[in-house]
Amino acid sequence: MSAFPLNPAQNEAVRYFDGPCLVLAGAGSGKTRVITQKIAWLIETKGFEPKHIAAVTFTNKAAAEMRERVGKLLEGKTLTTPGKEGRKVPVNQLTVCTFHSLGVQILRREAENLGLKPGFSIMDSDDCFALIQEQLGTTDKQLIRGVQTAISLWKNGLVKPETALAAAENADEHQAAMVYRNYVATLQAYQAVDFDDLIRLPAELFARDEEVRERWQNKLRYLLIDEYQDTNTCQYMLVKLLAGPRAAFTAVGDDDQAIYGWRGATLENLKQLQVDFPALKVIKLEQNYRSTSRILAAANNVISKNPKLFEKRLWSEHGLGDPITVTGMNDEEHEAESVVFRLSAHKFERRAEFRDYAILYRGNHQARIFEQILRRERIPYVLSGGQSFFDKAEIKDLCAYLRLIANPDDDPAFIRAVTTPRRGVGSTTLETLGSFAGLAKVSLFEAVYMGAIEARLQPRQLEPLRAFADFIQRITARAERDPATEVISDLMEGIHYEAYLYDTFDERQAQSRWTNALEFIEWLKRKGTRPPGEGEVQTGFDNADGFGDEGKSLMELTQTVALMSMLEGREEDPDAVRLSTLHASKGLEYPHVFLVGVEEGILPSIRDDEDLTDEKIEEERRLMYVGITRAQRSLQLSWCKQRKRARETTICQVSRFVPEMQLEEAPPPAPEEAPMSPKDRLASLKAMLAGGGKPPAQ
Repeated sequence: MSAFPLNPAQNEAVRYFDGPCLVLAGAGSGKTRVITQKIAWLIETKGFEPKHIAAVTFTNKAAAEMRERVGKLLEGKTLTTPGKEGRKVPVNQLTVCTFHSLGVQILRREAENLGLKPGFSIMDSDDCFALIQEQLGTTDKQLIRGVQTAISLWKNGLVKPETALAAAENADEHQAAMVYRNYVATLQAYQAVDFDDLIRLPAELFARDEEVRERWQNKLRYLLIDEYQDTNTCQYMLVKLLAGPRAAFTAVGDDDQAIYGWRGATLENLKQLQVDFPALKVIKLEQNYRSTSRILAAANNVISKNPKLFEKRLWSEHGLGDPITVTGMNDEEHEAESVVFRLSAHKFERRAEFRDYAILYRGNHQARIFEQILRRERIPYVLSGGQSFFDKAEIKDLCAYLRLIANPDDDPAFIRAVTTPRRGVGSTTLETLGSFAGLAKVSLFEAVYMGAIEARLQPRQLEPLRAFADFIQRITARAERDPATEVISDLMEGIHYEAYLYDTFDERQAQSRWTNALEFIEWLKRKGTRPPGEGEVQTGFDNADGFGDEGKSLMELTQTVALMSMLEGREEDPDAVRLSTLHASKGLEYPHVFLVGVEEGILPSIRDDEDLTDEKIEEERRLMYVGITRAQRSLQLSWCKQRKRARETTICQVSRFVPEMQLEEAPPPAPEEAPMSPKDRLASLKAMLAGGGKPPAQ
């Protein structure tokens, strides 16, 4: 089935079929290969039809990689299913997707059983933030995000609003639980669901409806679960109910890489698996195909300090490899200067490429100084985990209008557009409209014009709704025939977006948002006219969608924008240094890694004794383990002796995890020098080039 033979543990994991199976796959041990090979084996050897197999994971990228690999394994193969022998394997019938995508499939099929219309809406995080903000009646973002997180954790833990209210121990918890109850009612009235509902609602439906549950158990007869250690209570419940008494599943995970406790993931699910499925077979993958022995020894030493659910120790046949270095820097600027200079020298020495290097850190705030130095040195870089242009609230606001013009049945777009800017339409009006639309099984837009709505809304409530809908219809009628530039100008004039920003935010924020909005509008207008003439400058944003044709109508532009925001996650591999948080780096690997800011207060991210719980330290230690095991050939750690925090300079200590790595004794380092000036650095690099590639001593 593969050009490379499986090792004995991988082979056992692929071919085990006598009951439920847990594969403990250490970092770099080939877990994706096991899952894809097992899918192919189930179809080729066990006669499964692809439509009866589901593989679920956590990211679109992982799902796409699995689909591609399975497709290659089954290329040209035929079915062995009785009565269907000889037919080409219909790989497209496989379910290989994220948990949330599977949830959407179930909800669409079972909408009626959940009291939803088939065209229910999915609210994004910003839409939900606005609903919670309205309920709280505040602009305190920290409070709103706190309540939003609490609601998410309650839903992921299958805690109902009534239970949350009963368990509230103080005024803040009671307020959050009240908002939760009203928030759930509002979503129901809107015929909408949020991200957490995509898993919660199917799990609750399966728990209470035996007929529906059995239908899905017969549809998906073998389950493969990737990154099992990252599942929360709700996801485990969904898996357990789908697996049913047949218990035909393989869960693949690594308890040492469980780093998402803050969003509801729980290692209890690994323990519970053995309780709920006593016949569970546990198979360990300990051979690492990624890293050198030195890197694995450091990783094993660190993680050995955590209590173990399952003992395992990674090993590799890649040889000893380069020594791991740990360097103390004067401050964050010195650290960034030194890392970028060492990276440049290392790249030249090894004749490597920029894409071979990653700079990993605990928090997004650490990236800024590295970005500055990399830009100054003209070194290309890619930032992972940062906010994309299409995730900015102001761009989402304008896109809501475009989405509504393209599809008047897009309820979340309707809600966002009709309330941004406010035009006299309150939450009570929208809830009544949503409730009516749900009963009538029509979109919110269509419900605005139905005669029966007049009995439910006062004229003062209905007038602004119909005025808004009339405005959208006028723009929509022109969107396919008139020049896009004119229609966009009239749209912006009609919604008074600039005035809304300056009325809502302080001047600096409003100016920043309006600048982004103008950039987006100008880009739309350029796309709607002609290609740049000779001598005109094209920005990087001009071709961000990958479509070269210009002169589009607004309707065509709207479709382009929708496609662009979906394509934003597409994988590109430019020759550039990767800057990434440790969380965003999970599942990835790089030949050479610089792990920066390895100090107390950052990694582990604990500021005071109140945070010093065993559970938190253990999760931070797992995060350190993830960082170490991203490196294939070389690993360099750095920390700052002092760092600026809130305009004050604080003295820092090296992370407790560094001595836990038990690194071999290195010769004493040369005294640290002050960071070089750009002029000195250029002279140093020239000397290095002239001297045949060895950097001068410093």
